[in-house]
Amino acid sequence: MDIAKDVKEFLMTRRARITPEQVGLPPGRRRRVPGLRREEVAQLAGVSIEYYTQIERGNVAGVSDDVLYAVARALRLSEEETAHLFDLVRAAGTSTGAARSPRADRKIPDGVQALIDGMVDSPAVVLNGHLDIVAANPLGRTLYAPVFAGATGVPNLVRFIFSDPHADDVFPEWNTAADDAVALLRVEAAHSPHSAVVTGLVGELAARSEEFRTRWDAHNVKAHRHGVKQFRHPEVGDLSLTYNVFDITGADGLSLVGYTAEPQSTSEQALRLLAIVTATDTPSTATE
Repeated sequence: MDIAKDVKEFLMTRRARITPEQVGLPPGRRRRVPGLRREEVAQLAGVSIEYYTQIERGNVAGVSDDVLYAVARALRLSEEETAHLFDLVRAAGTSTGAARSPRADRKIPDGVQALIDGMVDSPAVVLNGHLDIVAANPLGRTLYAPVFAGATGVPNLVRFIFSDPHADDVFPEWNTAADDAVALLRVEAAHSPHSAVVTGLVGELAARSEEFRTRWDAHNVKAHRHGVKQFRHPEVGDLSLTYNVFDITGADGLSLVGYTAEPQSTSEQALRLLAIVTATDTPSTATE
């Protein structure tokens, strides 16, 4: 990854979305760029235009946390975006040899598979940072059956969303699923800037999909914590499931995602049917 380029483009895209009026500045005339000018961000952050220009060009060596927080406030960054900016700056300060230990190689701790297998009424999967499904309980594997079926090796959600022609059947709100997947992959790319796996996945999808390239160039980021996800399963139809994400202690980059349905809803009924399908098919619970 070109970290300096990522810093530059991230800050430019954040700057472009804010109007002067939003931050109490006069609109001015003859604006050649959308959003704020560099000098306006510098003014809001309390730094010189030369210093902010240096930062936006990706030359962030020695930039203090206080200055980064000031820039984040000036650009109205969210908590997730602020964390991403700090990750990019940390990444810019590491060489390939000094990079963090690759998160892609994290192994599932003992007992995690047994734990999710015990969640008999809730689909559960374990994801790594670039959205490989590295483990699943029986109901989770059935929920994601089309993703497993279309995979060679370990299934990857980003690859499935942008490469499989039936992805919009599995994820009826495809645009939201695509936006979220790329935003999560952006976070992982900043965490693991020298990862050959992440770089290869991004390069593969950028070459294959304009939809992916457009989203990647937007530099949006997202925290994977809690929300509602829409599924369409070929055997039970539509499901609207609440998900909660839990980091797995001792396995940096791995997270457990559990799904539940609203009580007495049509999705709960569909999930019960899915459990019957799972019991009938008795699929394997682990990925190889």
